[in-house]
Amino acid sequence: MILGFGVSAMKRREFITLLGGAAVAWPLAARAQQSAPIIGFLNSASPDAFAHFVAAFHQGLNEAGYVEGKNVTIEYRWAKSQYDRLPALAADLVGRRVAVIAATGASPSMRAAKRATTTIPIVFIAADPVREGVVASFNRPGGNATGVSLFTDVLAAKRLELLRELVPNSGVVGLLVEPNSREANTQLSEVEAAARTIGQQIAVFNASSDREFDRIFETFAQQRLGALLVAGSPFFTSQRDKIVALAAHYRIPAIYEWREFTTAGGLISYGTSLTDAYRQVGAYVGRILKGDNPADLPVVRPAKFELVINLKTAKALGLDVPWFLQQRADEVIE
Repeated sequence: MILGFGVSAMKRREFITLLGGAAVAWPLAARAQQSAPIIGFLNSASPDAFAHFVAAFHQGLNEAGYVEGKNVTIEYRWAKSQYDRLPALAADLVGRRVAVIAATGASPSMRAAKRATTTIPIVFIAADPVREGVVASFNRPGGNATGVSLFTDVLAAKRLELLRELVPNSGVVGLLVEPNSREANTQLSEVEAAARTIGQQIAVFNASSDREFDRIFETFAQQRLGALLVAGSPFFTSQRDKIVALAAHYRIPAIYEWREFTTAGGLISYGTSLTDAYRQVGAYVGRILKGDNPADLPVVRPAKFELVINLKTAKALGLDVPWFLQQRADEVIE
């Protein structure tokens, strides 16, 4: 009986010790989870239309060894194309003491993040961060910001050239611009300069809300515009399905900035890969979390531009896409 009591007492002591160890280990594990770095994700557009871009951002993070909910937390802030909300959203992320801010959705997010903090690292997607004074140079950004430059503005003239090759007798070409975007003036200047060089007449239309699209496209049809160039804009990207549908309804050949328009049924697009830009941002965020200094990370510049043509849409519009243009395309959708 005495032996049995000794064994039982020993087991009780071991059990209590085990419980004590678990009680200590549990808060340690909880604190470890709470101490995972927090990423602030700031975007000027809407989450529903940018889901696959966010997936690309996650891919870049994963490549760097970070997985949301496992060893990193992400706080998302979406302005939903209301750019005046961005400063408050950026300030909120700074107040939450995030480790790094991914300022995506083009230059408005970058500017808001840069004004909100000079110490928290920022990884942006923007048109020309050097021209805007956010970084000192592409190779040595300096300061607390780096990221991806898309060169969207300077490609506007090239899109006009491609549109003319596809629709040579287009007459007047419409240019759809978002006036609230700072890049709008640069894109407009680029297109107008290119139009003067080749003798192309341009009609400019401004759209800053989705309610304006129906009226604008109806005007396109009434004025019998021969083709349409849609300028680059995060707002337009978030509204790509509606823009593409209206172009199809009114049978207007249109060229866009991103391949996402063409895969949604648009005629033709020419620009950099926006999906890859988001992946690059994720990768840079991961490098900064591991200790890299944004001042020393060169701004990524596109090495390739994608020309995508939708032959199915061309056929619906009654257009014959020249063979030489198909040969130059990076992707032809049939």
